[in-house]
Amino acid sequence: MSINLIYLIAGLAMFLAAVLPAVLDRYAVSAAMVLLLLGMAIGLLPLPEGMRLDPVVIRPQVERVTEFTILVALMGVGLAIDRSFDWRSRAAWAAWSPTWRLLAVAMPLTIASVALLGWGLGVAPAAALLLGAALAPTDPVLASDVQVEGPRVDGTGHAGEADDDGDDGEALGEPVDEQDDVRFALTSEAGLNDGLAFPFVTAAVLLASAGSFSSWGLHWLAWDLVGKVVVGVLVGVAVGWGLATVAFRSPRRSLRLAEQGEPLLALAALVMTYGLSQLVGGYGFLSVFACGMTLRAAERNHRYHRSMHEVVQRLERLLTLVILLMLGMAMTKGVLGELDWRGVVIAVSLVFVVRPLSGWASLRLRARPADLPGGLGRRETLATAFFGVRGIGSLYYLAFAAGEHAFADERWLWSTVAFTILLSVMVHGTLATPVMRYLERRRERAGVAGPA
Repeated sequence: MSINLIYLIAGLAMFLAAVLPAVLDRYAVSAAMVLLLLGMAIGLLPLPEGMRLDPVVIRPQVERVTEFTILVALMGVGLAIDRSFDWRSRAAWAAWSPTWRLLAVAMPLTIASVALLGWGLGVAPAAALLLGAALAPTDPVLASDVQVEGPRVDGTGHAGEADDDGDDGEALGEPVDEQDDVRFALTSEAGLNDGLAFPFVTAAVLLASAGSFSSWGLHWLAWDLVGKVVVGVLVGVAVGWGLATVAFRSPRRSLRLAEQGEPLLALAALVMTYGLSQLVGGYGFLSVFACGMTLRAAERNHRYHRSMHEVVQRLERLLTLVILLMLGMAMTKGVLGELDWRGVVIAVSLVFVVRPLSGWASLRLRARPADLPGGLGRRETLATAFFGVRGIGSLYYLAFAAGEHAFADERWLWSTVAFTILLSVMVHGTLATPVMRYLERRRERAGVAGPA
């Protein structure tokens, strides 16, 4: 691939990262839609042979770029969530009810449904399970239109007062995710389920390489499904607590980064946390999200959280747009070449049937009253169940698994995942803005937070 062409694409992505959010704000069009379509148009041009962007050939690069993009997004999500969580508080557990339901019920149902559907359509069992695991997690990268916007802080230590710069419009009132359980549920779900999909990706690799469940199942249940999750969360909390202690309460002023306003701590935190978690065997994605949440819990209303989030958000936006441009180019350069009716059926079923039904079932089973924190009205439940955006996380998991074992259906898997992402981006990107504005207007008319 020509280095000059790479510079051109990167420069175009940077420019679009700067202008698209403001340009598209009023329209039912997401930046992801524009970038994918633009990439597809570029892919139709007579480009050099090296620009084919075959994911099988460049799999290691796809894995690393998507991995880092997800890490950046997870740190941003952790910093953005205003709703605190105290594991000792029953009220906190209840307020996070939609998250636990989506993780414990909707996600396993989605994995099982996609895997069984694929198997029923003739896909090998291991490949079908991999497809279910890769497509199950909602995406923290592409779902910005239905997620919380960022930390609501005032820089004074008191929620709801004006910032020093006079921008009281962003500080007045309750935090946005305290008012909007739909955005909170989708944001927190995306922050946690990327890491929780990993055990099932590992199970698919083991099923393909080590044979029947009886030969590896007990170790997988004890370590991959439970042990690595616990280790990942503990590492994230420990690193986040240590860095927060230094940044906010160090006895040495030179180490109190919050007073200096140095936002690069967020990037240092995500890289450090991920590296340590991977070294000790935990799930690094969970660690990074837990680290972001722990950092945010320290001095919750400090303006420093907004500074860190803005840096992370800008980097995430740039990485995302580059990946989407490349993915769009790949779609018209051959990545969809192995797509068949089975892949189309799976993608359409996931977006329109599997995710909405599994999400609805998880949220309506012994539903929490809509007037309580964590409670969802029927319309909010429908929106939360439907907006399970698929995206860059699916690319990462497929690239990771393909690096661990040579799946015979790898090219078909890439085609199916790419088409599912395209379908999700177009459908969810078109509906996100009008649906979320409709729910916001209903809350405003009701004059209370919660039910819609």
